[in-house]
Amino acid sequence: MAELILGIESSCDETAAALVRGGREELASVVHSQVAEHAKWGGVVPELASRSHLDQALPVLDACLEQAGLGLDAVDAIAVTHRPGLIGSLLVGLGVAKGLSLGTGLPLVGVDHIEAHVYAATMDLEESPYPCIALVVSGGHTALYRADGPLEMRRLATTLDDAAGEAFDKVAYLLGLPYPGGPSVSKLATEGRRDAIAFPRYHPRKGALGFSFSGLKTAVLYHLRGGDALAPTPAPEAIPDAADVAASFEEAVVDVLVRQTLRAAELEGVDQVLVAGGVACNRRLREVMQAEGAQRGIRATFPRPARCTDNAVMIAGLGWEGFRAGDRADLGLDAAAR
Repeated sequence: MAELILGIESSCDETAAALVRGGREELASVVHSQVAEHAKWGGVVPELASRSHLDQALPVLDACLEQAGLGLDAVDAIAVTHRPGLIGSLLVGLGVAKGLSLGTGLPLVGVDHIEAHVYAATMDLEESPYPCIALVVSGGHTALYRADGPLEMRRLATTLDDAAGEAFDKVAYLLGLPYPGGPSVSKLATEGRRDAIAFPRYHPRKGALGFSFSGLKTAVLYHLRGGDALAPTPAPEAIPDAADVAASFEEAVVDVLVRQTLRAAELEGVDQVLVAGGVACNRRLREVMQAEGAQRGIRATFPRPARCTDNAVMIAGLGWEGFRAGDRADLGLDAAAR
């Protein structure tokens, strides 16, 4: 029988634990979200996040084992996120995993959070997607990778400034919409016109790949202020074209993400694209990426929504790949923000 891996995830504002057998079979998954705790601040507060992880780590672990009806004696190894992420949050999950490893003698496997997001997009596939281009797009990350296997990833490009998800959060704040910004902006966008406002798109220098969203975010701010950078930002109820702003902003983000991702696939000579991370839940991104990819003979694959946002299933899944490859970490395994 394939090995059973316990996954632990605490890189940002979700405390999660999961049990996965053979890299794919999900036996249990528990996620404690901190959205309500950070909503009033309009974004994740690192200190609050790490404190919440301290409170929730063991209850989440217990709930995961109870959900599966198993004890730690059934587990073959422990996989834990150790990079990248908020350093305080990472250290909590890493401390729990090390304690369990020390107390039980179970092997410890360190997992890269970004690589795990990409792995999540493969877990429901019947055939191997490799080689492929992976777009990881979330509140903290927007980058392109070439993936030749679960443990073989090479970064091709990243954002020069904001991540796409961060830009959604900031525009949501300007429009008076609730946090997290992605779902609320997308919901309002359904009531607006995508071509109402010609917001700018970032274009890398010729031959290059990359992203930038700070200019787009600033363009939204200037539009709301009537073109006057020094004017006050209007109250949400005083914005007459809020739906058009949301729709045009979302279309600009999607346009850049799709264009750069498909171009990377063509440059690398691959016909498969994986899209992962929280922004992979965005319906417009899914629609456009799959439609434009099909026109170019490129297949675009997205994880199910529950596996787009941070979770421990992907950590346990990729941890199994590492365990099978002989990866073992000692108690000196450290957290890395980048």
